[in-house]
Amino acid sequence: MAGSTFGELFRVTNFGESHGPAIGCVIDGCPPGMALSEADIQPELDRRRPGTSRHVTQRSEADAVEILSGTYEGLTTGTPIALLIRNTDQRSKDYGNLLDTFRPGHADYAYWRKYGLRDPRGGGRSSARLTAPTVAAGAVAKKWLRLKHGTRFTGWMSQLGEIEIPFEDEAQIGENAFFAPNAAVVPQLEAHMDALRRAGDSCGARIEVRARGVPAGLGEPLYDRLDADIAYAMMGLNAVKGVEIGAGFRAVAQRGSEHGDELTPLGFASNHAGGVLGGISTGQDLVVSIAIKPTSSIRTPRRSIDRAGAPTLVETHGRHDPCVGIRATPIAEALLALVVMDHALRQRAQCGDVALALAPIPAGPSD
Repeated sequence: MAGSTFGELFRVTNFGESHGPAIGCVIDGCPPGMALSEADIQPELDRRRPGTSRHVTQRSEADAVEILSGTYEGLTTGTPIALLIRNTDQRSKDYGNLLDTFRPGHADYAYWRKYGLRDPRGGGRSSARLTAPTVAAGAVAKKWLRLKHGTRFTGWMSQLGEIEIPFEDEAQIGENAFFAPNAAVVPQLEAHMDALRRAGDSCGARIEVRARGVPAGLGEPLYDRLDADIAYAMMGLNAVKGVEIGAGFRAVAQRGSEHGDELTPLGFASNHAGGVLGGISTGQDLVVSIAIKPTSSIRTPRRSIDRAGAPTLVETHGRHDPCVGIRATPIAEALLALVVMDHALRQRAQCGDVALALAPIPAGPSD
C-alpha cells in the first residue's frame, strides 16, 4: 500500500493490520554505533499499550517488541532495523456485522471506495493499532536525539471533551491514565469517561507536545519547512483534525507587536512562533497542539448505508476507546521525534559545519 513510509534520511515503513498476525516497521537510516535493545523501546510502547485502565479499550496486548535486524552485539549497524510487535488478542468476530456496512465517521467507506474492498476486522489498516510501530520507531529517534543533542520530548492532555485541564506540574503526567498534568482534575475526567461509556458515546481531546533542546537550524525553505513537516506528521495520526504550532489560531487575535518574538542578549522574550521561524528551528522549544475527534466506533445506533446503498443502522460492538486521545500522548511525542530526527540528519549532512561555526544564543522562555 502506498503512503506507508515516512521521512527522507530517517525513513520508517509501517506494516500490518489490526487483526493480522503482527504489526511492525522497518527503520532505514539510523546512524551506526548507538546502543539499542528492546529495553530502550518497550517503555514507550507500555505508555501507549491498550488495556492499562478502564478508560481505554480492554484489548489485552503485551505489545512486546522484537528487534529482528539492524543491530550487532547491542549496537546499531547502520542497516535497516526491523521491529515486530505480535498481535495476540484479536476478536475478529466482533466486526462480522460490519462487512457490508459503514461506520459513520470511520474510514470504512473511504477505504472501500479507494480499493474496492476492505478489511473490517478492527478497522484493518486504518486502525489506531498501527500507531504502535510508530511509537517504537519514535523511541529509537528519541534515544539518538537525546544522546547527540540533549533533546527531550514531553506531551500531555490539555483538554478532554469540554473539560479543560490547566497545566499544574509535569511530574503528574505519568501518574494518571490521562497523561494529565493536573491531578486535581483526574476525578472529573474519570467521571466524564464513565458517563460516556454508559451512554455508548465518545468524545475528543486536545494534546500538547513539546521538544526541548532542539538544535537551531533544522528545516528547509518552502516545501520542507520544519513546521510543515510537523503538521504533516501529526495529521497522519488517526483521528487528528487540527494542528497548531506555537500560538496557532490564537495568532489571529494577536497584534504584530505581541506575536513577533523579540530577541534580547538573554534570548527570545517569548515563543509565540513555537520554535520555528521561516520553517527553520530557532533553538527554542517546539510547541505543538493537536485536536483529536471523538471515537467513531460507538454503541449508539447511527444511520448509514450498506454496500448496495440501502439505508441501515450501525451499532458498533467490540472493545474501543471512548476517547482515542487518552493514549495519543506518546504517539504525538513519537511523531514529533521522527520529524526532528529526520531533519537533524538532513542538517548534519548539508550544514553541519555551519552549526559548528556559530555560537548559539539562549533559547529564552518556552512560551
